[in-house]
Amino acid sequence: MERIGFIGLGIMGKPMAKHLLKAGYPLLILSSSAGAAALKAEGAKSFENPKALAAESDVVITMLPDSPEVESIVFGDDGVLAGLKKGALFIDMSTIAPATSINLFSAFQQKGVAALDAPVSGGQGGAEGATLSIMVGGEEKAFEKALPIFEKMGKNIVHIGKPGAGQTTKACNQIVVGLTIQAVAEALTLAKKAGVDIAKVRAALLGGFAQSKILDLHGQRIIDRNFKPGFKVKLHRKDMNIALQTGKDLSVPLPASAIVASQMDAVLAKGDGDLDHSALALFLESISGL
Repeated sequence: MERIGFIGLGIMGKPMAKHLLKAGYPLLILSSSAGAAALKAEGAKSFENPKALAAESDVVITMLPDSPEVESIVFGDDGVLAGLKKGALFIDMSTIAPATSINLFSAFQQKGVAALDAPVSGGQGGAEGATLSIMVGGEEKAFEKALPIFEKMGKNIVHIGKPGAGQTTKACNQIVVGLTIQAVAEALTLAKKAGVDIAKVRAALLGGFAQSKILDLHGQRIIDRNFKPGFKVKLHRKDMNIALQTGKDLSVPLPASAIVASQMDAVLAKGDGDLDHSALALFLESISGL
């Protein structure tokens, strides 16, 4: 089985890496990663820097917060690009700008290394349950090579198309998720201000056209006041920035996305950026006198 280097052991990355380890893949990690000790105890091999890790890997996967972190890991001193050998595969599963993914593809291509952009959706629960939706950009041959690896981490795996297509799809996903959370938060805030039982409102709406996974899961979070992060507001705000910039680059106006992004700005300004993105409801409640 391919030796897989996994960089980025956060809320999402750690359970994803554990699934690969459990499936029998030799797992290589950075010793500086927050979750390194636990995975090393389960059999992962640790390395001091990305170059050393990449030199021993057949496949390197990154799961990092944003474009600058991925670029630093790849292009920095002792970076992945310097370590990966010709014929290897690089898979970025972070959510970053499509333009950055295209640049990464070009840089690896010049070295004879295949590259895929494969962002995911499904949150912490999807990562832990290996039920992530994985949207992939890059060449078909590279996708076919990566598919058995993806199948250990997700269920809905779609090859979208050319390099950067996966990240474009993720930007679209984050628009739909962000706007739907905003809609659920507005609906439940309205019901709450009117003195109506919001648990019963949610139950009623789940039986009609308003039904959605967001209403189901995040509606329950709002009712339970459970804002422990499955996906942090500040990270979703970053993703909305990516969507808005991509829209600007392509001359596509995204007015509703801009409104939701500004609501997220307000949540960050209040110091709540590390809460779950369903905490949009807290901001709406605060400006509604609740």
